[in-house]
Amino acid sequence: MTARIYIPRDAAALALGADRVARALTAEIAARGLDVTIVRNGSRGMHWLEPLVEVETAGGRIAYGPVKPSHIAGLIDAGLLEGGGHPLCLGRTEDIPFLKNQTRLTFARCGVIDPVSLEDYRAHGGLKGLETAIAMPPADVVKQVTDSGLRGRGGAGFPTGIKWKTVLDAQAPQKYIVCNADEGDSGTFADRMIMEGDPFVLIEGMAIAGLATGATKGYVYTRSEYPHAIAVMSEAVEVARAAGVLGPSVLGSGKAFDIDIRAGAGAYVCGEETALLNSLEGKRGVVRAKPPLPALQGFLGRPTVVNNVISLASVPIIMDKGADYYRDFGMGRSRGTIPIQIAGNVRHGGLYETAFGLTLGEIVDDIGGGTASGRPVRAVQVGGPLGAYFPRALFDTPFDYEAFAAKDGLIGHAGITVFDDTVDMLKQARFAMEFCAVESCGKCTPCRIGSTRGVETADNIARGIEPEKNRELLADLCNTMKFGSLCALGGFTPYPVMSAMTHFPEDFSPAPVAEAAE
Repeated sequence: MTARIYIPRDAAALALGADRVARALTAEIAARGLDVTIVRNGSRGMHWLEPLVEVETAGGRIAYGPVKPSHIAGLIDAGLLEGGGHPLCLGRTEDIPFLKNQTRLTFARCGVIDPVSLEDYRAHGGLKGLETAIAMPPADVVKQVTDSGLRGRGGAGFPTGIKWKTVLDAQAPQKYIVCNADEGDSGTFADRMIMEGDPFVLIEGMAIAGLATGATKGYVYTRSEYPHAIAVMSEAVEVARAAGVLGPSVLGSGKAFDIDIRAGAGAYVCGEETALLNSLEGKRGVVRAKPPLPALQGFLGRPTVVNNVISLASVPIIMDKGADYYRDFGMGRSRGTIPIQIAGNVRHGGLYETAFGLTLGEIVDDIGGGTASGRPVRAVQVGGPLGAYFPRALFDTPFDYEAFAAKDGLIGHAGITVFDDTVDMLKQARFAMEFCAVESCGKCTPCRIGSTRGVETADNIARGIEPEKNRELLADLCNTMKFGSLCALGGFTPYPVMSAMTHFPEDFSPAPVAEAAE
């Protein structure tokens, strides 16, 4: 009987040596004449255990990790092919606490299937949502997505169904679905994990969006820094097209929908939907003024749905299981599940999908395991480089759009970056301004000039030059950027700066220059 061993092809696993492990295993199998099939799957999202090697047994998959090439011979000697005991053995993969306690809906297949096998995808419930959508009137599909409570997972949290209905009701000879896969926030990797580990769920979600709104063409816009995601997505699109999932007649429905993959040059501002559309059209990636909304005049001036990867990848399960099933997860106006990406100085970094509602403290302390350094957690930034810094005093905040907004924070793309007590929050505030200055498209003055002045002001505070006056100036700059910027880059940069000043004021009162010299 052929043994099946799984080794991830996910970029995080590759960075930690997964290809070297796969080559070592292939060589050892050949040398011993063993009957083994190696499947290059996606990552389960437990990055501290990568490369994670799994073997299929009658009792389920048994996991080993983190595995190095030098471990391979010993693993096989210990009975790897039968799930035998070894110091690296973690038991059944599904029983690892980090994975066992999750609610995996969108990521149910990630790390489980061969990413480019449509047969594997179907065997694990794939395409059921698309089959359901084909049999329904477009307006009913839009209603189901609306009733589910799904909101944009890219950061804005705008109700997905409302955006779809706007495009459905718009009259135009051509409509488009654009997937925003320009995942630029530091500490975020959920989009990449889906594209590399379960690309068909994104393809299925985009096809459903096309059928629901009358769009016949879709584009996945991602970053040139994601070569592995681009390769897997491109292969999956070809497989889907050959199988009739994409093309002139989706699953024999007579309705057309097709997808192309496009790679941007890596500008952070192209994560903003209008800058993304400009880039997709071959123009400079600068923000457009709104209105008109992209839903009415988007790509090439046509009605366009622009949704994040996770938003679109959540649609198939909504169509398969129903709006009520999805809406039952979560709290308040935050329904369904959210893939929380835990990064920074943390013991258990990775992706954790769960229903909205866990507190920040539970995520950082219980799931993340505290800091990797072993020192106390001082601050957690939620929502990428434009997210607010939360001190431990706010760790009782539930993971919910409105709850975070009430504390002057934002969930964003649900990336969490952990810092221990050695962090200098003045330097973090300066970094936020510098990041904005470097990444600004330059179209609006508050963002372009305000961020540059912000860096200078933070430097003056650090030097002890008129600290009180410069703290007031920094706060005033933040106010101007927040309310005067064209898009969220300049508009959200004040969140990390003001939260650092508010919660960690002691870092903004350095010793005066004369005292420091003594």
